[in-house]
Amino acid sequence: MSEIGRLAIVLGFVVALWGIGASVVGALRRDRDLVASGSHAAYAFSALVGIAVAALLTLLLTHDFNVEYVASYSSTTLPTWYTIAALWGGMKGSLLWWTFILAVCNAIVQAQNRAKNRDAMPWVTAVLLSVGAFFLSLLVFVTDPFERLSFTPAEGSDLNPLLQNYWMTIHPPSLYVGFVTTTVPFAFAIAALATGKLGDNWIRTTRRWTIFSWFFLTLGNLFGAAWAYVVLGWGGYWAWDPVENAAFMPWLTSTAFLHSVMIQEKKDMLKVWNMVLVILTFALTIFGTFLTRSGVISSVHSFTQSGMGPFFMGFLLFVLAVSIGLLAWRLPMLKSRNELESVFSREAAFLLNNLVLVGIAFTVFWGTVFPVISEWVRGVKITVGPPFFNRVNAPLALALVLLMGIGPVIAWRRASWQSLKRSFLWPTATGLAVGLASLLLAGGNFYAVVAFSLSAFALTTVWTEFWRGMRVRQAMLGEPAWTALSRLVGKNRRRYGGYVVHVGTAMVFIGIVASSVFKLEKQQGLEPGGTVDIGPYTLRYDGVRTESDPHVDKTLAQVFVTRDGKPVGTLEPEKRFYKRTKQPTTEVAIWSTLGSDLYVVLGSYDPPTKSAVLQVFLNPLMSWMWLGGVVMALGTAICMWPSWSERTATATAGVPAGTRTAS
Repeated sequence: MSEIGRLAIVLGFVVALWGIGASVVGALRRDRDLVASGSHAAYAFSALVGIAVAALLTLLLTHDFNVEYVASYSSTTLPTWYTIAALWGGMKGSLLWWTFILAVCNAIVQAQNRAKNRDAMPWVTAVLLSVGAFFLSLLVFVTDPFERLSFTPAEGSDLNPLLQNYWMTIHPPSLYVGFVTTTVPFAFAIAALATGKLGDNWIRTTRRWTIFSWFFLTLGNLFGAAWAYVVLGWGGYWAWDPVENAAFMPWLTSTAFLHSVMIQEKKDMLKVWNMVLVILTFALTIFGTFLTRSGVISSVHSFTQSGMGPFFMGFLLFVLAVSIGLLAWRLPMLKSRNELESVFSREAAFLLNNLVLVGIAFTVFWGTVFPVISEWVRGVKITVGPPFFNRVNAPLALALVLLMGIGPVIAWRRASWQSLKRSFLWPTATGLAVGLASLLLAGGNFYAVVAFSLSAFALTTVWTEFWRGMRVRQAMLGEPAWTALSRLVGKNRRRYGGYVVHVGTAMVFIGIVASSVFKLEKQQGLEPGGTVDIGPYTLRYDGVRTESDPHVDKTLAQVFVTRDGKPVGTLEPEKRFYKRTKQPTTEVAIWSTLGSDLYVVLGSYDPPTKSAVLQVFLNPLMSWMWLGGVVMALGTAICMWPSWSERTATATAGVPAGTRTAS
C-alpha cells in the first residue's frame, strides 16, 4: 500500500506539470486540444491525490508501523476516530491532506466550468495545478509520507495527547478547507489578469467559493478557540499565538474582500483594491502554512523543526512576484469609472470597513513577525505578547462594530440628513440606553460600556431593517408576518443573510468583551469536604475517582456545585496520563449557561492526603461566542442558498431555447 501511495504522488506531480504546460500553451495558441488535455490532467491529478490519501489512511487503520508516519502518529490503543485524525496530525500527513482538499476543489471547478468561462479556464487550471504541484513536490522530494523504516516497531509512538480531543477531528479540516478554497478565487483573479477580461464575471463566478472559504475560515477560528478553551486548562480561548494569528489574518482580508466587492458590482469601483485583497488572502494562507511548518516561531500549535521554511518562502515570493507583475501590467485596464461622491454613503462606510480590517490584519502580521525580525537583525528575540495586540486592536474592533451597524443601512452614493435620521434614530437611542445601563452595571469599565453600546447599535440597525422590510410587504401584499419575513429574505438572500452574519458577529464580540473584562478566577487547595466560592456558585470538593484502560489513566475530581444554595450537579475535572507517550494532560469541566461558564480545572492531586488544588474561572457570556458562531453559520447558509431565479436557470441549462416554456 505504501508503494501505491508513493507512486500516486509521483504520478500526480508529473501529471500536474503536464497539465500546467498544456493549459498555458493551449491558452496562448488557442489550441482546444491542448486545453482539453490540461483539463483531463487536472482530473487525473485529483484522482491520483485521492488514491494517495486512501493509501495513507489504510496504512494508519491497519497499523503498518513499518511506515515512519504511521509509527510516529498512531498506536494500536489509539481510538479509531483519532487514528483517522492522525491523517492530518503530523506535518507529512497534513501536507497530503491539504493537497487532497485542493484536488477536490480542482475537480469541482473543472466540472462547474466545463461549458463556460472557456477563455479563463486554462489559466485557472494552470494556477490550481501549480499550487498542487508545489505541495506534491514537497511530498515527493522533501518529506515522503510513505517513507518506510529499516525495521518494524512493535508499537507506534501514538498521537500527541493534546491532539486526542474531539476538536482535532473538525478544527484542522475546517481550517484547511478555508485556507485551500482561497485558491479558487485567486486562480480566477489571475486568469482575469492574464486574459485581460477584468469585468465582474470572475467575481460572480467565484462568489460562492469566496463565501464558502470565508465560512470555513470562520469555523476554523471558532473551533480553534473552542479547542484551546477546553484542552489547555487556562480559562481562555485566544492568546494571540502566532499560529492563531496565521489563521486570523486571511479571515480579516477575506472579510474585507466580501464587503469591497459589492462596491465594484454596484459602482464599478475598487477594482485594483479587490485584486489586491484576493492576492493578499491567498498569500496569507501560504504564509500561515510557512509559519506552522518552518520552525521559525515557537507555538503550541506548530509542527516541530523542519527544513520546509525556505521552500514555502520561495513559493510565497514566486506567487507575489507573478501576481504583482500581472497586476502592474493590467493596471491601466483596472481604472474605476466612478469616484466616491460623499463620505456619508455606503461606499464610504464599506471603504472604511476595509481599511479597519486590513489595519487589524497588518497589526497582527507585524506583531507576529516582529520577534523573528528582531532576532535576525539584533540576534535577540523580542516577544510580542497579548497586551500589544489587545491595546492596538481594541479601538479598531470598536470602530469595526460601529461600521457594521452603519454600512448596511446607509444609502448608496449620498445619504440625506432625513434618511440618516430615519435610519439611525432608534439604533442610536438603543445604543445610548444600553451604554447607560452598562455604565451602571459594568463598574465604569470604559471599554465594556462602549463595546456593549456599539453592539446594541449594530444589532438594532439589523433589527430595524428586517422590521421595515417585513412591514412594507405586509402593507403592500397583506401577507402574515412570518410569510412576509421569509419571502423578504428569500427575495434577497445575499443582503439579509449578510445581516444575520452581522448579528452573529456582534454576539461573538459581546462574548469576547464580557469574558475578557469581567472574568473571575480563584485557585484554592482543598481537603475532601472543603469549599470554594466564586460569584453565585459554591463548589465542594468530595475527593477523586480513577479510571484506567490500555491507552490512558484518568484521575477525576468530584466537585459538587450549588448556585445560590440550589444544587447544580457534579463536575469532574480530570488529570490524564497517556501511557504510550508518557505525557499528562488536563481535562476541564464546564457548567455552561447563557449567562456564564463555570470552568473548573484540577490543578494537582496529592494521593496521601487526598487533597487537591482547584482552579476555578467564571467566564461571563461565553456561550454568546459559540451561539454567535451558529448564527454566523445560518447567515452564511442563507447567502449561499440559490435563489429561485438561479435554481430556474440551473434547471433550464442545456435545454434548447425553443423547448423552454415561459413561467
